[in-house]
Amino acid sequence: METLNKHVTIRNFKEKQIEESLLNSIIFSGTKASTSGNMQLYSVVISKEKSQREKLLPLHFNQPVAKNAPVLLTFVADFNRFTKWCEINNAEPGYNNFLSFYTATIDALLVAQNVCIAAENSGLGICYLGTTTYNAQEIIDVLELPRLTFPVTTIAIGYPDENPELTDRISLNGIIHSEKYSDYSNEVINELYSRKEELESSKKFVQENGLTSLAQVFTDVRYKKTDNEFFSAKMLDTIKKQGFAF
Repeated sequence: METLNKHVTIRNFKEKQIEESLLNSIIFSGTKASTSGNMQLYSVVISKEKSQREKLLPLHFNQPVAKNAPVLLTFVADFNRFTKWCEINNAEPGYNNFLSFYTATIDALLVAQNVCIAAENSGLGICYLGTTTYNAQEIIDVLELPRLTFPVTTIAIGYPDENPELTDRISLNGIIHSEKYSDYSNEVINELYSRKEELESSKKFVQENGLTSLAQVFTDVRYKKTDNEFFSAKMLDTIKKQGFAF
């Protein structure tokens, strides 16, 4: 509980390499995550070589954390391996569909989060890179991912060189619903997000962008509709190219 409750995102890492035995141990703990039918529909690509990380850097929008971390772990939804196992055992696979893609994606995210917890419990820090799905096709090319695979997320991992404060979270009464979903009134919405809006960092975001509310920072700057639509179309096209037909 303590490890989970003390989680913070680390973006600055020490120039210290992670021993291979420790990294393997962390990934081993990751494989203990729940998985659909115990099929383990995921793979993990480790990027430690400078040349390889330099190829990945622009695909993660040149985020400093992607450059400074000693290791990048790309978590891949992987039906390639399981499909091949079926085929060599005279079993006809039917996994080139939306349900199978979604199932493998869930498996990959479950193992990714287990890896993060194991890493933090070992004194390492992590940062999720949400940019993976934005440039999935390019990452597929760099990592030479085969058909029926898809990069789901990337984690930057290393020894922390900072000690950031805990990130704000919505209170439990804002996310727990008893028996049925209880929709939110405007009053409740304002109450739930008031703490986030009152943070000095949030006020700074609003002021720097010349906006009138924190919500506008998300809709007009960070996650714009035009960007969402562009990268959605790009992502869907890549998914289909990888053999998932839907």
